[in-house]
Amino acid sequence: MKIIGLYAGKLNHIGEKRSATGIYKQSVNQVTVDELGIQGDIQADKRFHGGPEKALHQYALRSYEKIIKRYPLLHRKAKPGMIGENISAQDMNEHNVCIGDIYNLGTAILQVSSPRIPCWKIDARFNQPDLNRFISEQRLNGWYYRVLQGGDIAIQDEFQLQQRPNPHITVDTMLKVIHGLADDPTIELATHAVGLDPQWQSRLQNKYHLA
Repeated sequence: MKIIGLYAGKLNHIGEKRSATGIYKQSVNQVTVDELGIQGDIQADKRFHGGPEKALHQYALRSYEKIIKRYPLLHRKAKPGMIGENISAQDMNEHNVCIGDIYNLGTAILQVSSPRIPCWKIDARFNQPDLNRFISEQRLNGWYYRVLQGGDIAIQDEFQLQQRPNPHITVDTMLKVIHGLADDPTIELATHAVGLDPQWQSRLQNKYHLA
């Protein structure tokens, strides 16, 4: 669980309509993070990316492997940083990271808040029309962090798990709940998971008519 990549970017444009985006990230060796993420990093559409509940995005290395297996011609593009993530680390993925996990990382403290929901900009970035759908169907979303304590993070820093309040609600499990693929007890646990982004808690309560 060691960092092998950190990524930050400036405002750019993408697609036929030249929509504003922060998906184009550059590799950096060290960053300072606060409650809004990496200082100097841009998230263009605050409805879906950025803010305290989506301050940092991590994407799994093995998800790139699955993308390449499905789309071999993307092997030159499907590399860490291309999905617009801020963090790439060894041995972390949707099946072993849980909602609410609290990690020490460098001098910062981060908490997993929710899965990322992919959007059309991924298709545009890779020039692959159905990639966004594939990522969603295969639950290769990655996940967001809130920053509990700001600090400095550098390449080779290791994630140190401090708390795991929801050991049965992995990011993959939460995605199954979101997509209507989980049983009732799991839905109940996920909706009330400690550390879940309050917007997702509200959406799931409305979706499943839970109190």
